[in-house]
Amino acid sequence: MSATTSPADSSTATGGPTTTTTPTTSTSTAAATVTNAIVKTVEAIISSTAPAASQSPSPSPSGFSTPTQSPTSSSTPTTTASMGGPEEKLSVQDLSQTLQHFGVVDYLVFIAMLAVCAVIGVYFGFIEKKQKAKKKGQLAGKDGAGAAGVEERRGSEALDYLVGGRQMKVFPVALSLVASFVSGISLLGTSTEIYVYGTQYAFILVTLAISGAISWYIFLPVFCNLQLTSTYEYFEMRFNKSVRLLGSALFTCSNLIWLPIVIFVPALAFNQVTGINIHVITPIVCVICIFYTTAGGLKAVVWTDVIQTIVMVFAIFFVIIKGTMDVGGLGVVIQRNFDSGRLEWPEMTFDPKVRMSMIAMMLGNVGQFAYQLGCNQIIIQRYNSLPGKKEMAQTSFIFIVGLTVLNAVCLYNGLLLYATYYDCDPLTTKLAVAKDQLVPLLVVQSLSSFPGVPGMFVAGVFSAALSSLSTGLNSLAAVFLEDYIKPLRKKPMTEHEVAITVRLCTVIIGVLSVGLVFVVERMGTHVMQLSMTVGAIVNGPLMGLFVMGLLIPSINSKSALLGTVVSFFFMAWLCLSAQMAVTSGEMQWETKPVSTDGCTYEFERPLVTPANVTIPKAEQAPLSFGEEIYHVSFMFYSLIGSAVAVVVAQLAGFFFGRNDPKDVDPDLLSPCIRRFYKTNYATVQLEENTLTNFNDKC
Repeated sequence: MSATTSPADSSTATGGPTTTTTPTTSTSTAAATVTNAIVKTVEAIISSTAPAASQSPSPSPSGFSTPTQSPTSSSTPTTTASMGGPEEKLSVQDLSQTLQHFGVVDYLVFIAMLAVCAVIGVYFGFIEKKQKAKKKGQLAGKDGAGAAGVEERRGSEALDYLVGGRQMKVFPVALSLVASFVSGISLLGTSTEIYVYGTQYAFILVTLAISGAISWYIFLPVFCNLQLTSTYEYFEMRFNKSVRLLGSALFTCSNLIWLPIVIFVPALAFNQVTGINIHVITPIVCVICIFYTTAGGLKAVVWTDVIQTIVMVFAIFFVIIKGTMDVGGLGVVIQRNFDSGRLEWPEMTFDPKVRMSMIAMMLGNVGQFAYQLGCNQIIIQRYNSLPGKKEMAQTSFIFIVGLTVLNAVCLYNGLLLYATYYDCDPLTTKLAVAKDQLVPLLVVQSLSSFPGVPGMFVAGVFSAALSSLSTGLNSLAAVFLEDYIKPLRKKPMTEHEVAITVRLCTVIIGVLSVGLVFVVERMGTHVMQLSMTVGAIVNGPLMGLFVMGLLIPSINSKSALLGTVVSFFFMAWLCLSAQMAVTSGEMQWETKPVSTDGCTYEFERPLVTPANVTIPKAEQAPLSFGEEIYHVSFMFYSLIGSAVAVVVAQLAGFFFGRNDPKDVDPDLLSPCIRRFYKTNYATVQLEENTLTNFNDKC
């Protein structure tokens, strides 16, 4: 189409500026008409088959590519209404529609990823099950009832579906953990965080290593030794059934909040590159995920995670390598971010209202991640699918290293975003409608000339989301079965009843999560902060409950129950008040400066706030006591919820009494607390699986 033709192209098409032929005869008029028609036809064919190639092989800093634009030129792509006609700037709406091009190869790559996941579900749900049934029959015939009985226990429906028969391998489980923890929230939200607020969040790489060590030496020894299908069975062993039910309910609420956010993120990316409504693509992709999770259980989830992790890593590395080359190299990326003030450490302050301070990262973030890596049902369920402690230790090391590397790549991608759009901010011009569409925009502008690469990137983002979704569905099914359904049954469930129940739970939770995407869409902030803010309503109290159980043996069940309930209501008030304050504009954080000076397309300029100025905060009236509380950094939320639960429980001990620490089973306490007991740490045996003891020393 002529809309993508530059001035030089227009000049060439008409015979060049030195040719001044005047059409004085009908022959010349006809020739011009034919030439015009041929040019338009060729341009239409080119733009419909490879628009990125016709625009340019490399992006300009202004946000799109043009083959004839010099590095210092501020000229715009032009629309030639007729040969030699007037030139007009391309509008942001037209440019956005031009960039929404998802070719046939891209769709094939995306569909191939979904097809592979579905095939894996079919294999573990149907083919492998038949093979195991055949093998069990052969064992019964050859070795008698004893061997068949052991195989039956190892291959029981709940054990096989929820923890893979406890016979999974190290590397697949480690990749599954990485894929589950690095959702689309991390792939898109982390990069957006760096682009908007700078590199303060990069300190997460240090806190991940610290959190991993804390989780392995304090939390994981207890749960890995107990080998519980549902982590919240621990609360019944340490406290009572009421506390167990409360813990399970909090986990359920947490995941029902988290899963819709996980689904919403890749839908944004898909919408950016294709223009397809998120409410169309979300149900289609989620049906595939629900299918393979329902059919194949944990084994299908783990092996699809492996495939999805490979796709995700390859896609993100391709993006940063190509993007770095396009802007001029690593030095350019660093220099542009340094000049804008984005390269900085977390602020050294004790003010808890500062969004990203060093103390917020070291206390709030470390506490949050230590809980997530050491007490989360999703994580522990993966560890319990391994046969022993040695395999768990190896998996934990690979998991933390992989998580750190992938987060580092996402952080660098945020720097690359600014280096690419340093003089034409897509958020100001509305080329990117939402903050978390910045990375997809970079992909379609820099990689659309490579057939299949945008499709691979979208497949990678969806892979991250699907791995988190499938993991959440499988873990919730385990909790529903073990904590809600089995305790209500007066007699044990048969294998057939277990099979039907866990699959039905998976389907119901999946459908509910898809429906809640409509709610997430209207919650108005970028996804990383949203997930941490809203999730803290339940993660904080739940973290406090685990701390009380594992580290404070004097707290009894009544005190723990009261402390957790009070913490839940307090965090609900704090998080919802903070979210409303963000939505209303009451709470605002200073963002890094951006510019639109180099934009080469038309857009609606803000009436008051120029794009290249960071507005200082206006003078505000003194905050009330309540405002002081919910204005604290969202990095502290989980830690605050945990602290409230523990403090209230300790105070409740004056009314409900306290445990004698000697009456608490030392197997239910962290090794760092257990070492003060003379009793040796007993081995825990579950059916035929026995794990060796963890050291009583930290």
